[in-house]
Amino acid sequence: MTTTPRLYRRPVSKFWWVQRRSYLLFVLRELSSVFVAWFVVYLLLLVRAVSSGNDEYQRFLSWSASGWVVALNTIALLFVLVHTVTWFNLAPKAMVVRVRNRRVAPVVIVGLHYLLWVLVTAIVLVVVLR
Repeated sequence: MTTTPRLYRRPVSKFWWVQRRSYLLFVLRELSSVFVAWFVVYLLLLVRAVSSGNDEYQRFLSWSASGWVVALNTIALLFVLVHTVTWFNLAPKAMVVRVRNRRVAPVVIVGLHYLLWVLVTAIVLVVVLR
């Protein structure tokens, strides 16, 4: 009976992704998609509550004010910000923009993303806080 030799495989820590910043950001970005999905679900629940009348909307507001929902939404906001920042920083690699046969510098693409983000945020704040 012959057996084939088994190759040695060095054990890998469960937290291998914490050792390098690039790995950590990758894992955090992937994890952030769960919280982006939560925001979508939360928004759909809000729309349903608003469309169901004042009583349902008041129940939704009461539920939303509970400590665990506020904590979840705060954590989700932080993860969505990580998701947004990492996407904006990846944007120059995902899209090649040419103007007059010249490639636009990556810093310009990133800068325009952040500028547009600030402008849209300002418009939303003006509309909401009016």
